[in-house]
Amino acid sequence: MKRVGLAVWLWALGLLGGAWAAPTYTLRFNHVLGPNHPYHAGFQAWAERVAQRTGGDLQILVFHSAQLGVEEDILEQLRQGVPVGQNTDGARLGNYVRELGVFNGPYFVDSYAAVERLAALPVVQGWVERLAQQYGIRVLCFNWVQGYRHFMTNRPVRRPEDLRGLRIRTPPAPVWQESVRALGATPVALPFGEIYSALQQRAIDGAELVYANIPDMSLWEVLRYVNETKHFLLINFQVVGEAWYRRLPANYRQILREECVRAGRETSQRIAAEEERIKGLIQQRGMTIVSDVDLAAFRRAAEAAYERLGLKTIRDALYQALRR
Repeated sequence: MKRVGLAVWLWALGLLGGAWAAPTYTLRFNHVLGPNHPYHAGFQAWAERVAQRTGGDLQILVFHSAQLGVEEDILEQLRQGVPVGQNTDGARLGNYVRELGVFNGPYFVDSYAAVERLAALPVVQGWVERLAQQYGIRVLCFNWVQGYRHFMTNRPVRRPEDLRGLRIRTPPAPVWQESVRALGATPVALPFGEIYSALQQRAIDGAELVYANIPDMSLWEVLRYVNETKHFLLINFQVVGEAWYRRLPANYRQILREECVRAGRETSQRIAAEEERIKGLIQQRGMTIVSDVDLAAFRRAAEAAYERLGLKTIRDALYQALRR
């Protein structure tokens, strides 16, 4: 068990700093990524700091690899008041508040700084509050960035037409589906944990993922090319149920949010710093990185997704607000 995870468990058992006391509040936090992904260590660091700052009274137990269930089911559970949390994205939250889907639109923003600026915009905060008040989903923070998603296939892709006829795994939310379709591929909705087996059985021809997913899932065994399309900057939201959140003391709510932001910033920076190492590793494992991609052609193709989803006006308004 990693050091931060062990520390949380020792704290909960009263073996780290002081007498044993059962926590008053426990959150079971679910994510679909593997135990070696940087997000898992980031979530454990978040849990440890929350425990420290609340004297062990608020405990977060982190579950990797969708151990608590698939993402869509967890979102519905937390809406009903179950004390669970989930790492999710704007595309899935767009199923509730449509405007939030723009955060996972193709070629939406291209820097971490832009993500943090977006989080502070009043209009965005208004969408977040609507999500909580109307749909029972409380966003704690959304500054966790996994990096760019690329098409990963068994043949090189340089232009949108190279994706024609390829079945590409992407999440089931409309924003993901329409974006992949606009970029030239046939989208296939599959749970994250089924990607490897689906590739192995040739049920799909590829997936669109971030670099860190490759070593985490040993995808070099079933894929040959990373085509650097950079079509999504993957922005993640950390969410809990509004009903459970409101049961917490006000200072605990603040600690939960503050430490979520802190861990998100640290984890995002770590992922960015490790990308070159991962590139070298996957090349050693036999994968080829296709970097001479016609990004201008992909950007032009992406506009169709915004039109079909009705998100172009929303996107352009956010761009204008960022420029101010």
